[in-house]
Amino acid sequence: MQLLVAVDGSEESENALAYAADIADATDGSITVVHAVDPTAYDEGGSEPITSLSDADARLILESVADAEQRGLDLTDEAAAFADELGHDVAVELLYGNPVAEIADYAESEGFDTIFVGHRGRSERAGLMLGSVAKSIVERATVPVTVVR
Repeated sequence: MQLLVAVDGSEESENALAYAADIADATDGSITVVHAVDPTAYDEGGSEPITSLSDADARLILESVADAEQRGLDLTDEAAAFADELGHDVAVELLYGNPVAEIADYAESEGFDTIFVGHRGRSERAGLMLGSVAKSIVERATVPVTVVR
């Protein structure tokens, strides 16, 4: 069984990887960890909602392709190290573009049996406004998707 795990550095995506490792153990499966590099505007932080455009300008920044790629490499390296702690060797892939489209399309084109994603990863605030990546992957993917909390 070929398992695809999408990671974003969140605790939920780490939980998804741990769950996929359990499934891989039970099915003698292989795991591939992916992260979609999508340079975009992201929230620098803060717990208060953005209430005006001036607030947005002060808190939202645009990430460069190089920064997004390095962050993706760091995330996949961390995921591979975590998988190693769980006793699994994993393949690692960086995808480029919209995470929903890239992850779902990659799973189909490469013949994966299932996808594992974390519920509400690092972009919870954006997920509330735009819809979560996990939900959108469930809707788009042609293979089964397991959403892990």
